Amino acid sequence: MSRPEGTGGGTRPPRPRRPYRDSAILYGILALIVVVVAVATGGSLVRAIVIAVAAFLAAMAWTWYRYRERAQREPGR
Repeated sequence: MSRPEGTGGGTRPPRPRRPYRDSAILYGILALIVVVVAVATGGSLVRAIVIAVAAFLAAMAWTWYRYRERAQREPGR
C-alpha cells in the first residue's frame, strides 16, 4: 500500500518567519486561558498566575531549545 503524497518521509514543514514571537503569542494566550479558567472556577488568582507564568517560561525554554537545535542541524538557515 502506498502512502499519500506529502506524508511521512521525514520532511518537516517550513520554519515560520518569526518562530519565537509566534510561540510567545501562542503560549501567552494559553497562559491567559489558564488564569481565566482558574478564576472562573473559583480558584486562587495568585496561584493561577504563578502556574501560568511557570508554564509559559517552560514552554518558551523548550521552544528556544528545539529551534536552536534544529538550526544547528540545518546549516543553510
